Amino acid sequence: MPQYPSIQDDIVALRPVMQAFARRFTKSDADAEDLAQETIMKALSHLDHFTPGTNLKSWMFTILRNHYCSQYKRSKRCRPASDLSDGSFEIPVPSDQDWPLRLKDVSDAIDRLPQQLRQPLMLVVAGRSYMDAAKECGCEIGTIKSRVARARMALMLALDEVSFSEAATR
Repeated sequence: MPQYPSIQDDIVALRPVMQAFARRFTKSDADAEDLAQETIMKALSHLDHFTPGTNLKSWMFTILRNHYCSQYKRSKRCRPASDLSDGSFEIPVPSDQDWPLRLKDVSDAIDRLPQQLRQPLMLVVAGRSYMDAAKECGCEIGTIKSRVARARMALMLALDEVSFSEAATR
């Protein structure tokens, strides 16, 4: 590399190296060029932070990497308004007004269950263990497990659900 009369010229001469290094971080040549240009501008505006006799290229690599990391973190926190118009910001969210109707449907379906299925189901749903539910209902633990399973299946059918996981996410 030819010798330049000043450190400013040395910084500008490192532009191709900075651009090549910036390509490791960015997806496009234009972004790499912008990142290299920003690095040069920062280096020139902060020459007072450079210690003469140290490695200029390493100092600039550090500036470039830190600038990229700052931009990346900033982009994760807030998106530019131009990104909001492409529709990618729209996240489908179910409306809250459906929950009261869904709750009524589930309550009605539970009320229609026979008592021998409804009681074990409600005990287990309330947090009781199968053992405690079996004692309260006066039957074996296996009987409680099968009654709870049949109650869940009856509810799925009454609510027109395809699977337990689908029913839980509605």
